[in-house]
Amino acid sequence: MASTDIVDQWAASQDLPAWFVAALDVPREDSFVEIDGVKVHYLRWGKRGNPPLLLTHGFLAHARCFAFIAPFLAEEYDIVAYDLAGMGESEMVAGCDGDERAQGMVAVAEALDLFSGPVKPKIIAHSFGSGVGLTAMELAGERFGGLIICDLMILRPERLFAHFKGSKGPPGSGKADKPNNIYPDYETARRRFVLSPPQEVQQPFLMEYMAYHSLQQVDGGWSWKFDPRVFRRSVNDQAKWLEAPQRIVDLPHRLAIVYGANSKLFDGDSASYLRELGGSHLPMIAVPDAEHHLMLDQPLALVSALRSVLALWDTSTS
Repeated sequence: MASTDIVDQWAASQDLPAWFVAALDVPREDSFVEIDGVKVHYLRWGKRGNPPLLLTHGFLAHARCFAFIAPFLAEEYDIVAYDLAGMGESEMVAGCDGDERAQGMVAVAEALDLFSGPVKPKIIAHSFGSGVGLTAMELAGERFGGLIICDLMILRPERLFAHFKGSKGPPGSGKADKPNNIYPDYETARRRFVLSPPQEVQQPFLMEYMAYHSLQQVDGGWSWKFDPRVFRRSVNDQAKWLEAPQRIVDLPHRLAIVYGANSKLFDGDSASYLRELGGSHLPMIAVPDAEHHLMLDQPLALVSALRSVLALWDTSTS
């Protein structure tokens, strides 16, 4: 479904800044593509034939975390942001973990013709989605033009073990066999919406926007859009997190990192650790005054950081 008036029911009822309203009003496609019998939800901005970008989100989030970021890139790029399987409005698939999610990312790019032009698509991904993007680059990096990781958890081993001990598990842990709770009304459900890791956001209306699009009406009230089976994943075990820094450093393809300067999952010491492992060649850009959910803290600064990396890559032959 294509639209030239994207200000949705929630946004229309709020007192919102002009930049956000203008971003939502940039024409976009809001649709589904079927891949191996499974529906994948995506949003698309920009002109077909422009350099392609493929965007995805963190754990239990959805493509709309880029709904107010992508429009600022839409004049120059053909942009697809999609919901990972079992999250947002994308259907769950059996055995969806690690390589399967990465293969799914490649399949989305294929299904939406992002590989058909002369310029290779670049991946921009946040948190858990960055892990998917990293694996996709390891599987099919020659087909992509680069990966921008946005605040993936990278910690020295001793800090990682302390993090797991303190939080009882990786970000977004939960029970795969427990059905989602059903709340009697939206307000009750909304009060259960929290960020992981917990943080205050500097743009509260963006928190409200993400919460609204994370919930849906069901029989008996309101519940979450995500499928609880997404918790059946080994990609977040300690071994995988321990391997991630070296995998980043060893990736033979173009990669950059953008992170919140106040993030608890990637900070200055994380950057130093990557350099010690051999990652001095990697651009690592801190977004000032932002935490892990940097698009909810400093969305326009995040846009500037992404523009900077893309501009350098677009003018580089490497």
